[in-house]
Amino acid sequence: MQESLDQAEPGQFDALLLPGGVMNPDHLRMKEKAVSFIWAFFDDGKPVAAICHAPWSIIEAGKARGRKIASWPSLRTDLRNAGAEWMDQQVVVDGNLVSSRKPDDLPAFNREMIKLFAQSRTKARAATRKV
Repeated sequence: MQESLDQAEPGQFDALLLPGGVMNPDHLRMKEKAVSFIWAFFDDGKPVAAICHAPWSIIEAGKARGRKIASWPSLRTDLRNAGAEWMDQQVVVDGNLVSSRKPDDLPAFNREMIKLFAQSRTKARAATRKV
């Protein structure tokens, strides 16, 4: 299923991977639809994965406060100003959020992201069966 952001609805998805780099997150945080899409995942307790500069989008969605978040080092002040605890670690899992600093961290990031996404999928299937 391929959809543009304008057509996508958060309820259609089980998890969200926010892109890294500088340009992607910077572009996304300037789009109201993208910010509200990200906000919905946090509000619904769905898993979110963010690497490199992706936490900019989390900050813009107002969902960084009280979180432990790893990111590219230059986001340290931005995250602290948004009420998050910046972590200089390969990978950090904080509830439904998994984050990492940089491409060198991809093996650890991918491992934890897959774990988090799989746990969420298992919980969603169990909840569906109870209905």
